[in-house]
Amino acid sequence: MTRPDKRAPDALRPVTIETGLQRNPEGSVLYRCGGTSVLISASLEDGAPRWMDTPGHGWLTAEYQMHPRCNPRRQHREGRRGSIGGRTAEIQRLIGRALRSCVALEDLGDRTITIDCDVLDADGGTRTASVTGGFVALAIALDRLVKDGSVRTGILRTPIAAISVGLLKDAPILDLCYLEDRDAEVDLNVVGTGDGAFVEVQGTAEGAPVPRAQLDAMLDLALGAMPELIASQKAALESVGVNLDRLLEKP
Repeated sequence: MTRPDKRAPDALRPVTIETGLQRNPEGSVLYRCGGTSVLISASLEDGAPRWMDTPGHGWLTAEYQMHPRCNPRRQHREGRRGSIGGRTAEIQRLIGRALRSCVALEDLGDRTITIDCDVLDADGGTRTASVTGGFVALAIALDRLVKDGSVRTGILRTPIAAISVGLLKDAPILDLCYLEDRDAEVDLNVVGTGDGAFVEVQGTAEGAPVPRAQLDAMLDLALGAMPELIASQKAALESVGVNLDRLLEKP
């Protein structure tokens, strides 16, 4: 099977992570993978949500939007009438759940972290790009708190990343572009760690049921990509003086 961009079945699209795109957020990145690009910011605010009645326990939430011209045809902005679509709400929840899993929220203090993900160009994998780039923006923001003594080291539990994997013509393929995603028999979004642990698996068969062996092959393919993605995250953080190992170091 020949892929649209001639990649091997187990190859990622080229990834670039540009930091410091915005002046105001505590952390910001522009994450690119192939033809997809997402502007991501991490904002710190004093105060935890009202419903959280545990003193000293922080929270992390996420918002996701697609720019009106991230696709070939302009689309209307969501939220103009006070509501967002089901797809957007689902993606926001995925990003929030994924990134909460890697933060010691019980040690964050009475703070809220908001991860804003704005898709500038969409060519498949926008939610997984938001998670992977979101981790970088999050780490930059948390590094500020560690350096000024507001939180301890070890505030991060583990690096996480996310990638899509699918089944196309009965063959498992990694990091689907839009054309592949459109035609895939199965499309999975996998969030995981560099040492092979799962955070979340989200997906469905688009037609016939999928045999267990094919599902296992797709999951293995996704987890196999995590070390490369996390290496890209670490390099981006090092470029702005953020030592990921220090954020992970137990006090």
